[in-house]
Amino acid sequence: MSGGPRRVLVTGGAGFIGVHTVRRLAAEGLKVLVIDDLRHACGEPLPGAADIEAVDITSAAATAVVGRFRPDAILHLAAQGGVSRSVRDPAGDAMVNVVGTVTMLRASADAGCPRFIFASSGGAIYGRAPRIPTPERTSPAPLSPYGAAKLAAEGYLGMFERSFGLSTLALRYSNVYGPFQDGTGEAGVVAITCERLLSGRPPEIRGDGQQTRDFVFVEDVAEANLHALRSDARGTINIGTGIASSVRIVVDELITLAAYAGTSSIVDGRPGEVRDTALDVTRAAKRLSWVARTAVRDGLSQTFESFRQRTPASIPAGAGAAAGLGREPPAESE
Repeated sequence: MSGGPRRVLVTGGAGFIGVHTVRRLAAEGLKVLVIDDLRHACGEPLPGAADIEAVDITSAAATAVVGRFRPDAILHLAAQGGVSRSVRDPAGDAMVNVVGTVTMLRASADAGCPRFIFASSGGAIYGRAPRIPTPERTSPAPLSPYGAAKLAAEGYLGMFERSFGLSTLALRYSNVYGPFQDGTGEAGVVAITCERLLSGRPPEIRGDGQQTRDFVFVEDVAEANLHALRSDARGTINIGTGIASSVRIVVDELITLAAYAGTSSIVDGRPGEVRDTALDVTRAAKRLSWVARTAVRDGLSQTFESFRQRTPASIPAGAGAAAGLGREPPAESE
């Protein structure tokens, strides 16, 4: 793959999706600068070719970094990523996800950076979508402050394109999972389940476990980010697999991989969470020439093995697989 920007600034580049993305960009020979306050850094090293500035994206210091680096493109991954946290503290969520995004948009315009790509959220923005897989033309109806903040940020992208001449693109990610994700937080059922299994604790299933998610592997998302940087696509594009998998089946698959003899425990669901999501990814294939390559079962196996290798005295990985992973999405409703 050739063409596109040579100098890329990645916000949140020390985080889960960020590290995978920065490694992918560096492998393509791009000059990468990371802005990250390191509060949610995943702990994995960045490639030597990438530099990092440990500053808050809402600060004047971050704006100054953009001005000095003069990137050809900004990939804005930094975010407050927890739905539950956003419900408890909507103002704090908006400060990062709205104000932080606006700060970076203005910095991009002031620095003469022509391209701005924003990590948005497909599941959180669409809410109770009438159609699954959900296409980008679906009217947004977020159920959480997190989703509302992502939608508001998308509105600012459009305004900066119209008024400041930026070329902007919002990538609406589905449920991203994979190695280096934080298994001790509130979000990320795959990582949390791996963490619990490897520490000998029963995995938890919120609600009845029949809720569905579009699980997309993080290395596929990193590839999508690269394709987006090298495209001239604008507007909004879903990034996912288009396939709905139930949370219970995913947890059962991880139990099998861990050779865990116990059972999962059922806990209450959380306010603001969507029941069922899967994203229509037709536009991504057409405009980015990108499709997710990793099957859910393969991605879960890679993720569990990564957690196992990083966990001292962890239990050995088991064999076998649960049935029903990556089933076809539920029938579309009219």
